[in-house]
Amino acid sequence: MGQMFDRQVAGPTLHTQKQVTKISDISQLPPELALQILKNLNATDLCLASCVWQTLANDEILWLGLCKSNWGYASVYKRARDEGISFRRIYLQLDEGTLRFNAGQGLQYFLENRLIDDVCEEICQFFHNTRKLRSVEKRKLLQTRRDILERLVELQSYENQFLPNALRQFFAKLDAPEDRNEYLSILIENFSKRFHECNKDLGLSTETIYVLCFSLILLSIDLTSPHVKNKMSKREFIRNTRRAIINGTLSDELAGHLYDNIYLIGHVARSTTAAN
Repeated sequence: MGQMFDRQVAGPTLHTQKQVTKISDISQLPPELALQILKNLNATDLCLASCVWQTLANDEILWLGLCKSNWGYASVYKRARDEGISFRRIYLQLDEGTLRFNAGQGLQYFLENRLIDDVCEEICQFFHNTRKLRSVEKRKLLQTRRDILERLVELQSYENQFLPNALRQFFAKLDAPEDRNEYLSILIENFSKRFHECNKDLGLSTETIYVLCFSLILLSIDLTSPHVKNKMSKREFIRNTRRAIINGTLSDELAGHLYDNIYLIGHVARSTTAAN
């Protein structure tokens, strides 16, 4: 694990001579510099480093940084210092809980070990601030916990975003189901409310946004599926979408831009399971 640090100093003669200062033990360095070096290690390497430099590699600052870079928020962070819980232990427990969650065991490990408080807001903040959890497993939980789903959507920001791009961001966070079902309708309903709250100046009602979302999903399938031979034209999309909007208006220009976005960028709601 020892790292070598070379310092080259030019000599006074015409022929440059090199003096090399070698440091094979970072414990000889100032603690601040040693910690900066160890910050570049992942958890596995840091555990190995602790076999040589136990005090340095077990520093709370290092493990707190690793925890927050992988799980930006966890209830246990707030009480760790008062209860004397090391962040190395917290990291290992969060990692174990993540493995179990991704294997289909849900939140049980997180809750039993008090890593997350069994409160809607705490669970939502945990989900919102990590990318370590499998989208498919999150979807399974959200289908049974409407309170968590609704709060997670409220935490998203779609201000000044074009609708198809906001939908992609939404489904990147909350995995789309493979089929059109009640859960998809619930997702779109919550998204439409949130998008309207973030972009009230667009003049689009929640109901209009809801219809547009399904129109974009259907268009995405039509344009990207190899099984659809006769692709929907822009003219057809504009006509069909305007007919679907009952209590509202949609300009041809906006509808055309929506079509172009899907045509050029692709699907707005690709399921992780389907992609795999």
